[in-house]
Amino acid sequence: MDFVAIAIEVLGWMGSVLIVTAYYFNIRGKWLSTSPVYIWFNMVGGLFFVVNTWYHHAFPSAVVNIIWVLIAFTAIVKKR
Repeated sequence: MDFVAIAIEVLGWMGSVLIVTAYYFNIRGKWLSTSPVYIWFNMVGGLFFVVNTWYHHAFPSAVVNIIWVLIAFTAIVKKR
């Protein structure tokens, strides 16, 4: 496996960790779904998923994650 493939796999795993972490803290009542940290974790995690799924030609998942990122981005812009 070359460097690019490894980097893309790492991004995919990092995206998983970010999104699951945000979900965990939200469910536990530690982070509100409107809190910046929750939104940032979801947006960055979604971006990492977009790179990973696009690379693997998993286009339906890539599109879902693009929408996920746009929703998070919109929430961050509205908070400012």
